[in-house]
Amino acid sequence: MGNYYLAVDIGASSGRHMLGLVENGKIRMEEIYRFDNGMVKKDGHLCWDLEKLFGEILKGMAECKKIGKIPSCMGIDTWAVDYVLLDRDGNVAGNTYGYRDSRTQGMDDVVYRVVTPEDLYAGTGIQKQMFNTIYQLTALKEQEPQVLERAEKMLLIPDYFAYRLTGIAKTEYTNATTTQLVNPATKDWDYGLIGKLGIKSSIFGEITMAGTEVGRLKEEIAKQVGYDLQVIQTATHDTASAVVAVPAKGDVLYISSGTWSLMGVEQDEANCSEESRKANLTNEGGYGYRYRFLKNIMGLWMIQSVRHEYGDAYSFAQLCEMAAECGGFPSRVDVNDSRFLAPESMREAVCAVCRESGQEEPKTPGEMAAVIYQSLAESYGETVKEIEGITGKHYDSIHIVGGGANADYLNRLTADRTGRTVHSGPTEATAIGNLVVQMLKNGEYGSLEEARKAIFDSFEIKTFEPEQEKA
Repeated sequence: MGNYYLAVDIGASSGRHMLGLVENGKIRMEEIYRFDNGMVKKDGHLCWDLEKLFGEILKGMAECKKIGKIPSCMGIDTWAVDYVLLDRDGNVAGNTYGYRDSRTQGMDDVVYRVVTPEDLYAGTGIQKQMFNTIYQLTALKEQEPQVLERAEKMLLIPDYFAYRLTGIAKTEYTNATTTQLVNPATKDWDYGLIGKLGIKSSIFGEITMAGTEVGRLKEEIAKQVGYDLQVIQTATHDTASAVVAVPAKGDVLYISSGTWSLMGVEQDEANCSEESRKANLTNEGGYGYRYRFLKNIMGLWMIQSVRHEYGDAYSFAQLCEMAAECGGFPSRVDVNDSRFLAPESMREAVCAVCRESGQEEPKTPGEMAAVIYQSLAESYGETVKEIEGITGKHYDSIHIVGGGANADYLNRLTADRTGRTVHSGPTEATAIGNLVVQMLKNGEYGSLEEARKAIFDSFEIKTFEPEQEKA
């Protein structure tokens, strides 16, 4: 029996502990623990419950001991942009805000007083999103300057949890780039920009690459979970981990499909051109200092939200079937409309956009699902054209990974709207990518290419051809 590796993969709505090992070159994986997550209201703001999440991390680690499968190392990935501030005693300073909180409204204007949108993009290559860390920290400086003054260190969420486990603070590259405060040329914090913004530069620590060892568990943590192990910086941004697990050779488009749809390509250099900025594309850091040249698209958040509003009466598979039955429903929406970010009612938000644009409002669950899935597929089609136009390359296929790879109806729509062959799977891409970085660190595979071939051979991959090619 080989070494066990533990991936702690925490998303905005749930988290899970996945154990993996390599057998005969193939990756075997099992889920051993799952827990709920979500933002909570605190002082009128949307925040993360760090203590609850850390407690769940420890419970899942202890589960390994119970089942007699002790991992030799572990890595943690989460969503991007959100951060934790620590004071001089290592305690959390202020609230840990969630990216859907509204306090960043208007903070782009504050940032643009010191740096133009054009110069900001040229210097960071990151797509404007009002929840980016640059706007969050600007909001903090404007609204709670005393908290920022008290802070001695800033850690992104997965780095904070690694710090709680080991007592060692490190900042991992793939997630750091999403702050819109990292220079893609130097691969370090843009201290000139940080200074112009009036943010304390001393809170930003050294940036290290995925695959770096953080340290071993603190003695009290090891006693609590029942064993010791290495904590490894995996690709701590969940999308970066998912892209590690795209089992393709050469140049392909990928979609990391989950709450968000991240659609793009891997490149060796960042594209910080004005053309790229106007297309709202981004250059997020990837494993091995690659760049994930992609667009953030609202994704399955919309269908997840309406499902909850229907009382979770339908499975996602049922919603896909109902959408297919209503495939002729004509209305479409811009899935990247900011009104879909955190509405009180997603159904009402979709209907309002349809009303305002003179389109028919969806009345049934099937019609609502059809509007969302069809609109998503059309957004994918538009994004393919943008990426191909800017890169000057033609991409024959799209590889979809993540939970959305299970949505066969959306995959078929994507093939038809893009005119590209679509490969879907693996669905557990984020956890797989997390594990693979650990496995590469420990020499289970000699290269990322070798690991990706192992992923292709280890997990189910489906293929969908465009309808026009079948005719």
